[in-house]
Amino acid sequence: MAVENLLPGNFGYAIFTYLYSFVMLMYLGVKVGGARKKFGVKYPTMYSDKEQVFNCIQRAHQNTLEVYPQWLVFQTIAALEYPIAASVLGVIWVTSRFSYAWGYYTGDPAKRMNGAYGYIGLFGVILLSISIALQLLGVF
Repeated sequence: MAVENLLPGNFGYAIFTYLYSFVMLMYLGVKVGGARKKFGVKYPTMYSDKEQVFNCIQRAHQNTLEVYPQWLVFQTIAALEYPIAASVLGVIWVTSRFSYAWGYYTGDPAKRMNGAYGYIGLFGVILLSISIALQLLGVF
C-alpha cells in the first residue's frame, strides 16, 4: 500500500515541518561546533569553566535536544488527525527555538525567553494529542 493512502492528504505540510526542524537542529549544532573552536572547548567536554557564552550556546542546543523527542511524538500524533493545525503549531515551535537560541547566544541566559512563544506550539500539539486520545477512547 502506498504511503499516500495511509496518511491524511495534507500530511505533506507536517513533513515540511519535520524538515524545518531538521534545519533548525543542524543550525544549532553547527553553532556549538563553531563555539568549540572559538572558545577552545575540546570534545568530550560539555561545558566550560571559563566561557559563559560557550555554555549558553551549548545549552541552547542541549535544551532543544532535551524536548525534541517529546515534540516529535506529539507533533506526529496531532498531524495524523489535524495536519494543517499541527503544522502551523510545529512551525511556531521550531521558529521559537531559533529565537530562544539567539537570545541565549548573547551570553545573557534571561534573553533565552525571547523564544517563550514556542510554548504555544508545544502545548498546542499536546492538546491536540490529548483530544485525539480522548476521541479514540470514546470520551467524545
